[in-house]
Amino acid sequence: MTKDEIKEFLIKRPGYLKEGAKRLADRIECSVEDCREALREARIELMEGFETSQLANINVNNIDAQDATEFDTFVKDNNISKKDIKSVKYWQNMGGESRFSVVVKSEDNLLTGLKGSIIQMLEENSPVKTGRPKKCKKCTPEKSDAVAYEISLPDIHYGKYTGQTLEEAEDEYMDVIEDLMKKAIGLDIEKIILPIGNDGMNSEGLSRATTKGTPQFDSGDWRETFVGYCALMVKAIDYLAQYADIDVVVVQGNHDYERMFYSGEYLNAYFINDDRVNVDNSHDHRKYYEYGTNMILFTHGDKVKAADMPLIMATEQPEMFARTTSREAHCGHLHKEMVNEYRGIKVRFIPSICKNDDWHKMMGYEAKRTGQAHIWNKQRGYEGYLQTNV
Repeated sequence: MTKDEIKEFLIKRPGYLKEGAKRLADRIECSVEDCREALREARIELMEGFETSQLANINVNNIDAQDATEFDTFVKDNNISKKDIKSVKYWQNMGGESRFSVVVKSEDNLLTGLKGSIIQMLEENSPVKTGRPKKCKKCTPEKSDAVAYEISLPDIHYGKYTGQTLEEAEDEYMDVIEDLMKKAIGLDIEKIILPIGNDGMNSEGLSRATTKGTPQFDSGDWRETFVGYCALMVKAIDYLAQYADIDVVVVQGNHDYERMFYSGEYLNAYFINDDRVNVDNSHDHRKYYEYGTNMILFTHGDKVKAADMPLIMATEQPEMFARTTSREAHCGHLHKEMVNEYRGIKVRFIPSICKNDDWHKMMGYEAKRTGQAHIWNKQRGYEGYLQTNV
């Protein structure tokens, strides 16, 4: 099959879009490179529900005349209409190369309209799935020592330029999840908790910047990274749902606050007919989860002080707080493990599996790349975690 034939195959069978290039190549017996290009083009083509406007003239005060040509090339390569540009940040990296971060006026409207059409398509075509086949009670007696298994992989910064391809980052994410499930053999897993987001994506997309506007180096087109991240989450959720019912908790970060909400809507629509999967994409900045005697707060960890979180938990969810005896706050943001206890309540910053980019290396920031899965016993409370080193 040629690259175009593979792309046509993918558009007709979008379920294959969640596969990596290598796995797709093995399935249809084609070259990995052709599959990689076909996947990228098919994902973008299915996302494009709008027409790109013609470029118009714009005065950019903070860009010198000699850099105008580079700026024109930048906006053309990123399909940005100059008349929609709200502001531009311009700087040069250590090698003297020009870099731009563009905030677009119409980005919200564009994404909202695009999101609406995607959600409608997903809800209409959501695969209907029911629970796993019931086990023979005579062969597998029911256990009373039930646990919830929280697979927590925050701050993967999908799309960040780290030297990895998107496919390599996806394979690494899935390898960690699969390894954590292998290590869970022997546990009576009643529920799987999958907090996603926490800087799941590296930027807000078209602007190539964080939510507040800090410029970022992304390795892919903003549409490609959004579709790729959603496809990766679908793959992970489908895999985990084989083992137990799964509760997905969407946690918005400081790099992708808006796009994580959009991806949560995407996933909610995709799994709307799957009774094994529940997606919490509520508007609350802090998400709470109750399981037996356990209370978990999920938040990114960049907005409030760690020492204040226990009181916030008691104030925002007083009834849940009263019903439970084992309580923790689980955060991302720091990319490293850090645990403090305040009045018997642990505030736990979870490490990341994300590779460092050049800026973090230059600044000397380094943390051990690990993935963790936390064990919540329904009766006895928190009982530790299993870990995979990357």
